[in-house]
Amino acid sequence: MQTFLEFEKPIQNIIEQIEKLKEVASQSQVDVAPTLKDLEKKLGETRRSIYSNLTPWERVQVSRHPDRPYTLKYIDKITDGSFIELHGDRTVKDDKAMVGGFGLVEGRTVMFIGQQKGINTKMRQYRNFGMPNPEGYRKALRLMKLAEKFNKPVVTLIDTPGAFPGLEAEERGQGEAIARNIFEMCQLRVPIICIIIGEGASGGALGIGVGDKVLMLENTWYSVISPESCSSILWRSWDFKEQAASALKLTAEDMLRNKLIDGIIPEPEGGAHVDIEKATSIVKAEVIKHLNKLTKIDTDKLVARRVEKFCEMGVVGKAK
Repeated sequence: MQTFLEFEKPIQNIIEQIEKLKEVASQSQVDVAPTLKDLEKKLGETRRSIYSNLTPWERVQVSRHPDRPYTLKYIDKITDGSFIELHGDRTVKDDKAMVGGFGLVEGRTVMFIGQQKGINTKMRQYRNFGMPNPEGYRKALRLMKLAEKFNKPVVTLIDTPGAFPGLEAEERGQGEAIARNIFEMCQLRVPIICIIIGEGASGGALGIGVGDKVLMLENTWYSVISPESCSSILWRSWDFKEQAASALKLTAEDMLRNKLIDGIIPEPEGGAHVDIEKATSIVKAEVIKHLNKLTKIDTDKLVARRVEKFCEMGVVGKAK
């Protein structure tokens, strides 16, 4: 059963009308084709109108839509089922919130790494709601180093509400694990493509977010903090999350305007959750396009350009 967000109520009403009309048609000889065609046209227009005017907070809601495809779905579609998952960080355990392994993309072997949230309540608990522990980031680094050893490009898919903030995670070095990944990814001698497919929150996203090309899907967000957490810090309440979302400049358009990402990947009309097949095929095409370009660049030049790109971000001022 399809899930609808609060601002999608007009879309829900039209879809319910279409379903009732189809039910009438199946139970009688009434010709509903003209009415059905009008409703489907109205549905497209309504979707287009709503999704072309989303507020930052509404985009945050879309990025969390329970029907959106998650990392493993993208990997399966991009690799046409050839993905082989690799497990463990060789130190503590296998973090289920972070997945990774090799897969074939048009005959080319690629290392895929990403956060996996879970498609139902049981799986969300199993995946820790997509919040990796330090061993998850250390597993990701192990796989990146493996890809470097065999000269295979890396594609990371980012979708996390943040790294796990538990006491045990801090005791095992959460901050160090993320910082180590950022440091190592800057110098990794293979092409890296990073794609935000849902939520890109804080260091949890940055831990696998340093790449030659950093891309965002149209209805995703990328920020140092979530709107709810920002609201709770500034206003001591979650009630101002909408204002926080606007102030944080966390949408794909804001990030591209501030030169913090390299491009925006369009989603099917109404969001990736409306047409998963089309959404995954669009992402696959982007991955192939950028891999074809990046694999032709000399390794030393590739690393130098990556370092230079991230060094140019932000503003540095000297005290007088």
